[in-house]
Amino acid sequence: MSAHVRPTSPPAPVAEPRWLDAEEQKAWRAWLYSAQLLMDRLDRELTHATGISHAYYEILVALSEAPERRMRMSELADRCLSSRSRLSHAVSRLQERGWVRREVCAEDGRGQLAVLTDAGFAALEAAAPVHVEGVRTHLFDQLTPEQVQNMRDVGETLLRHLGPR
Repeated sequence: MSAHVRPTSPPAPVAEPRWLDAEEQKAWRAWLYSAQLLMDRLDRELTHATGISHAYYEILVALSEAPERRMRMSELADRCLSSRSRLSHAVSRLQERGWVRREVCAEDGRGQLAVLTDAGFAALEAAAPVHVEGVRTHLFDQLTPEQVQNMRDVGETLLRHLGPR
């Protein structure tokens, strides 16, 4: 054997998965399924009452909270946890309704901005009471003040871990 060739070391052992115990499994499944049911209910109610899906509503909200009601498309995609192609398609649908328009980014001339129009802001204002009533009815009315505080604590802990750095 040449002095320049290192002997191969045995492969590192694969770590045993850190399986959830019974209580963690129950907590995980309850949280996951309840969150899915809540989002489905909010989406169905909002779409039925206003014709706006929850995904489109979130785009309108993000734009309404942005300076001058405008945001780079890439930033909006990140904010809405959407792929850029999916967001572009959604913005096209919102453009057809006259609620959003696209502009070329003045800073670099390459990027595109999504801009919330006055009509889009009016649609958001009309939809907001339906959305907030759903959130209140299906979430906050079901919880004690202590559970709301615990929910906030858990959410903020996860945001610190998972959120943008």
